[in-house]
Amino acid sequence: MNPTLFDQFMSPQILGIPLVILALLMPPIIFPTLNNRWLKNRMSTLQLWAINLFTKQLMLPMNKTGHQWSIILTSLMAMLLTTNLLGLLPYTFTPTTQLSMNMGLAIPMWLATVLTGLRNQPTTSLGHLLPEGTPTPLTPILIIIETISLFIRPLALAVRLTANLTAGHLLIQLTSAAVLTLLSTTFTLSMLTMTILLPLTILELAVAMIQAYVFVLLLSLYLQENT
Repeated sequence: MNPTLFDQFMSPQILGIPLVILALLMPPIIFPTLNNRWLKNRMSTLQLWAINLFTKQLMLPMNKTGHQWSIILTSLMAMLLTTNLLGLLPYTFTPTTQLSMNMGLAIPMWLATVLTGLRNQPTTSLGHLLPEGTPTPLTPILIIIETISLFIRPLALAVRLTANLTAGHLLIQLTSAAVLTLLSTTFTLSMLTMTILLPLTILELAVAMIQAYVFVLLLSLYLQENT
């Protein structure tokens, strides 16, 4: 079977063993022994500072009811960020490039925010389906439009994350393939093309972090509407 560009999104294997398992085992391999440095070091301090800053900014516009979601949203952010960044390592697989996984994350979280609003403040939540000051003849049409837009939200969350990560991976794949192809024919042009890989990699790192943040930020906005 001829390989395609999308084969890079399949989990690579050696002797039937998925290499993503080796990638996930890197932290215990690098730090094989337990000691106090695991709890008190520059990296853990930096991580704690980043988590506190993110949680504070995320929960700032919410009331106390929404603060109960801080652990869930922060954990989701950490999981998405780790998964996106691990997918940039060689011979690894990025689960967040799969629409099925992203839909599995988006639909339950979105549905939980909607059900929270319907339970705590049903009148206000249903009132979002009809903007204030709407003319009476347009009321049925606007209710239908707002309902459709409400149900499209989880799909938009999942597609946004999938499309951005897939596009970046494909762009890096195409550029690296061009470098290898030109290497045997035009060495100078191949080196010039290789210089594009560095800014592309930096851009993909930024996309991986931004998309994880945007995913959780939009969920927090949906939660803010319903609390």
